[in-house]
Amino acid sequence: MTADLFWLTLTALLSATLWLPYIVGVNMANVPMPADNRPTDPARMPAWVHRAWRAHLNLLEQFLPFAVVVLVSHVTGVSNGVTAVAAASFFALRLAHAIWMIGGFPVLPVRPMVFTAGWVAILVIGWQVLAA
Repeated sequence: MTADLFWLTLTALLSATLWLPYIVGVNMANVPMPADNRPTDPARMPAWVHRAWRAHLNLLEQFLPFAVVVLVSHVTGVSNGVTAVAAASFFALRLAHAIWMIGGFPVLPVRPMVFTAGWVAILVIGWQVLAA
């Protein structure tokens, strides 16, 4: 397994488990379920529960393009040191973002900076593929 695929796998596992803080928070909150049995509006939840929901959605926004460029780099044989560092950086950034967001630390300017750095990591891997 290449380093790129290793970091992609860890990011997929992070994505697959990041819903847990939200669900725990929803079940701990004493917010009544709406009459139509739809999920309660996350904005009505405690702040950390809403942030957990947003952290999960934010990771999902970047996960698909990250997964695609990593898989394309692997299939085309472009996995190299640059793509490995970019993939590892993406995972570390997304993990830090989730901790930062759910923990309720000051949001600006760290959140947009982490999102942008993750985007740059995706672009770096994409550039390695296109330049090969």
